[in-house]
Amino acid sequence: MRRHFTFACAGEHLAGTIDDAPGAIGLLIVSGGNDIRAGAFAGQAQLAAAIARSGFPVMRFDRRGIGDSSGENTGYGASGPDIGAALAALRAQSPALSRIVAFGNCDAATALAYTRGMGCDGLVLANPWTFADTAAEDALPPPSAIRARYLAKLRDPQEWARLLRGGVNLGKLARGLKGATRPGAKTNPIAEQIAQGLAAFDGDVRFLLAGRDRTAQAFAASWAKDDPRLSVLEDADHAFSSDLARQWLTHAILAALHEQARQLDMG
Repeated sequence: MRRHFTFACAGEHLAGTIDDAPGAIGLLIVSGGNDIRAGAFAGQAQLAAAIARSGFPVMRFDRRGIGDSSGENTGYGASGPDIGAALAALRAQSPALSRIVAFGNCDAATALAYTRGMGCDGLVLANPWTFADTAAEDALPPPSAIRARYLAKLRDPQEWARLLRGGVNLGKLARGLKGATRPGAKTNPIAEQIAQGLAAFDGDVRFLLAGRDRTAQAFAASWAKDDPRLSVLEDADHAFSSDLARQWLTHAILAALHEQARQLDMG
């Protein structure tokens, strides 16, 4: 059963939704960007329903100034109070909960890291945002991602045929090759802040990266490649919109929830 309600945050009213389930472990979904709680193509609503069917209550909400919530949208960097208020509301709405896992995609993942998990027991962070400039659509992917993309094209006979037919924009190709050879940044300040925030968090952390997403590619270029917390689905877009990607995302979040249940059983 899905319930709609509102809760307070810094003098404003935030809109929330809970998909009820009897479990002692709950999931808080934090919206990324300026998405409303339904998420891209209602993906969050579908995800919440699937997780609840597995026995875990799920809450979604709109932060201040987004969707049905009042107030001013001040961006992900100032969303700590919203996340904290949502966690308190989830506990109030589902008092039987013992542990909470938070899931965020894009800048919601970064916000959860910045706020050191806000008292959650586990974090599932998908495609964390590491662009300093908010105009990510105009930003080039990291050189390593561009090189990987062009290497894949060179191995594809159809791409060679498209080039010979004149189906390739040569100007765009030149810009891409130039981007592939530019020196990469030695450090990324947002990635460093993510690392600092997570260093102060002692719960379970999992990173989920979509292989075809430039936000994920930028994060991967600035993060340790051997981090065992990283999982990548190569043929996934930013919103995990394909059937395979949705299933992969759901299973990964369920694994994090089951881990909390295991820890709770162990006392």
